Amino acid sequence: MIRIHDTLSGTKTAIPDVPKLRLFVCGPTVYDRPHIGNARTFVAFDLFVRWLRSRRMNVFYLQNITDIDDKIIDRAKEEGIAWNTLARRYENIFLENMNQLGVISVDRYARAADFIPEIVAQVKTLIEKGHAYRIEGDGWYFDITTFPEYGKLARRTAAQAEDATSRIDASDRKRNRGDFALWKFPDPARPDEPRWPSDDLGAGRPGWHIEDTAITGHFFGPQYEVHGGAMDLKFPHHEAEIAQQESASGLSPFVAIWMHSGFLTVDGAKMSKSLKNFVTIDDLLARHSASAFRMMVFMHHYRSPLDYTETLALNAEKNLETLAVFAAKLGMAAGAAAPRRAFGEFEKTFHAALEDDFNTPAALAATFDYVAALQDGLFELDPREAAAAAKGLTDLFATFGIDLTPPKIPEKAREIAARREESRGSKQFKQSDALRNELNALGYDIEDTPKGPFLWPRKNHS
Repeated sequence: MIRIHDTLSGTKTAIPDVPKLRLFVCGPTVYDRPHIGNARTFVAFDLFVRWLRSRRMNVFYLQNITDIDDKIIDRAKEEGIAWNTLARRYENIFLENMNQLGVISVDRYARAADFIPEIVAQVKTLIEKGHAYRIEGDGWYFDITTFPEYGKLARRTAAQAEDATSRIDASDRKRNRGDFALWKFPDPARPDEPRWPSDDLGAGRPGWHIEDTAITGHFFGPQYEVHGGAMDLKFPHHEAEIAQQESASGLSPFVAIWMHSGFLTVDGAKMSKSLKNFVTIDDLLARHSASAFRMMVFMHHYRSPLDYTETLALNAEKNLETLAVFAAKLGMAAGAAAPRRAFGEFEKTFHAALEDDFNTPAALAATFDYVAALQDGLFELDPREAAAAAKGLTDLFATFGIDLTPPKIPEKAREIAARREESRGSKQFKQSDALRNELNALGYDIEDTPKGPFLWPRKNHS
């Protein structure tokens, strides 16, 4: 049984046993290049979905793209281009970055601008049921006092729920400070902003929160299994989603499980361009591999904070290399010793950790325990166990998009290693040392093993 921490109940809840698990994760607002905070969330959920599918679970993974937003409109105006031209540019960059990071599990990306009829229909329903009101010259707003449970996800009282407003929700004519925009009328100061005609609502554009529930309502209906996103969206965004959907449908709960990924900071501080610690995905990939970043995310529980530093990135590289080296050496192992710890035993421990709130650090700890148990007698392993372990470990991490495939050693390096082996066999140790130095100069370390020389690229992890 797979149990996940549900933010709403505060308890670990079994994932519903359904023919198709429906998962929605809040996607990006496409007005700038995505950063590693975005990457942490999307990689964490990609790891999760890949694993669920590896356990033969049928998952439909939906993610929205917010392509209507004040930030998009303002930046497009600065650049002198249409809002949708700017949105498409950064949407394409986002999708390219996701592909580079190995985020391949999303079944459907849904742009807000493609679901205007669904958004209008949901706003109309909220109006008809008495949950929304009109402010002339401004827009339609959700009245949070009509939904007594507003604040239940973030555990805020009605008064505390009034403490924050969200994007495009500011208005001094709202009934309550915490009320939020459902549909915004055109702003005379923004003649180029997008607007859609509506006989029922008046020409305008959607608020932020209504995009997601209209999209999920279209694909999933009024209730579904898992809703995910970054921790900073819990309030007011996800709180507003609950109020909208449960008010519109009259059904509760909106979703069975709320999954929230932890915050990402950089060198102990919130990412900010003014602090010069803003790291885009492009910046990251210029210095580290996608597998290294995926390992970094795997090293942290998805709900825990992650403080990105170069030291942490290098530690992720080292963990990745340790496992890759171990898998490569297993491929060389042979002998007649009795099997030690079977791979299947380790695999059960690994998956048991993930079944308990997707505890990737515990799964990784089990992996290194397994490595340590086999390390000393690695080249004395039964060849069948060695082969099973090498393939099993590589395949297991490939499930998560973490590549343990050994690097291809060039013919020249292999030829020098063979000559060195001959020199060692002839006890020509000075020549052997010279050939080692020659390999080092080519960028390779060599290790002498009972099964012959083992070559690996030299890396500086200090």
